[in-house]
Amino acid sequence: MRLPGRGALLLVLSLGSVRLEKHSLTYIYTALSKDVAPPGIHQFTAIGLLDNKAIDYFDSVNTEKVPKQQWMKDQNEDDYWRKGTQSRQSKMKWFQVNLKILMDRMRQNQSDVHVLQWLHGCKADMHRNGSVSFSQGLDMYSYDGNNFLSFDDDHLVWVSSCPAAQQTKRKWDDVPSLKEYTKGYLERECLDWMKKFLGYEQKQLEAAPPPEVYVFAKNSNRKNNVVLTCLATGFNRKEVTLQMRRDGRLLTPVDGVMSSGVRPNGDDTFQRRDRVEILKTDSSSFTCVVVDEATNFNVEKVWDHKLLDESESLVIVIVIVSAAAGGVVLLLGVLVARWYRKRKDVVVPAAQNDNTPTQPLMNQKSEDALVPAPQNDNTPDPKSKSDEHKPLIGKKSDGSKESLSSSGTDSGVSVDCLQNQTEDVAADEVETN
Repeated sequence: MRLPGRGALLLVLSLGSVRLEKHSLTYIYTALSKDVAPPGIHQFTAIGLLDNKAIDYFDSVNTEKVPKQQWMKDQNEDDYWRKGTQSRQSKMKWFQVNLKILMDRMRQNQSDVHVLQWLHGCKADMHRNGSVSFSQGLDMYSYDGNNFLSFDDDHLVWVSSCPAAQQTKRKWDDVPSLKEYTKGYLERECLDWMKKFLGYEQKQLEAAPPPEVYVFAKNSNRKNNVVLTCLATGFNRKEVTLQMRRDGRLLTPVDGVMSSGVRPNGDDTFQRRDRVEILKTDSSSFTCVVVDEATNFNVEKVWDHKLLDESESLVIVIVIVSAAAGGVVLLLGVLVARWYRKRKDVVVPAAQNDNTPTQPLMNQKSEDALVPAPQNDNTPDPKSKSDEHKPLIGKKSDGSKESLSSSGTDSGVSVDCLQNQTEDVAADEVETN
């Protein structure tokens, strides 16, 4: 067999080393069985995220879908938000109904807080030519922080994570059109929305004012040294490169460089601050280089070998503190989430697109449709009373309730989602009919 020449091998290696940009579009719906004490945590919330940044939001208090990014507000017409509000209001009712039914079926205490969540969306790779290719689909349900049901778009099957979901898995697996629709949404429609939103975001990035870059120095605690700082602030993306150089050589942590990392400002922009301690007598040329490839921003600032006076130091402190204020708000949100997780072990996924149908976890009757007509943020939900709120679990023809569980064996299936049930309820999860 003829081996490739050295040039071909280098080409293969260079192509393999090309770094792809990773992107995601996800949506998370969270429904609580009742209100809880911490402010800001609502009985129902829905949030859309592009690359883990909120792009829209809805909750049970304001009951209106609103933009969380200026470009979402600018690029989408009023009709988009009106129809999106209708869709989320319908989903909120669906979650309320089905959460209560799940609690009844599992014989859970109404005084406790229970949580039903749905996460769906897609992940993709962006190539250097601007094209976007699908990499992963996400469609999963969780109950009380434990996995309940998820869709494997590679194998076109629903995967149940506990016995309570086995019946739903079998019903959904028996509907080829549902599986094909879900796969099509995850791999195509979601990707189309992602590309559209990325394009909107890119337009704003290109029109946004450039980041501000400062290079300054102040006295160190050591008499003969100064602390040289490079500060970049006001950039819209976290993926910005900041470098400190001495006579053209890149300085690293080995040289004593310390970085704040990327931190949020209070206006949805970011900042980063790197510093290094040097001798006062060092006459080398020190430069700060900031690059953002997405916007072709490339700035190189040279230190003038002057030290800041007190008034100039105050200005820099104000810039840094204003960013810290945004960080405090973020930290408060993190602490509230941790408090709630510690109480109830609720896992809130990091989320997807709001343009797929809401699927009932359980059915009323075997002859009922497993999913209502497709619902998305651009068309109002169907108003048919018979289909508006299909329950997770319904009743059999003889009037008795259907079981959440599968019949037969559940060997190898996790029972995490049933860990808080009593023994007699758990025993009821295995039926023969």
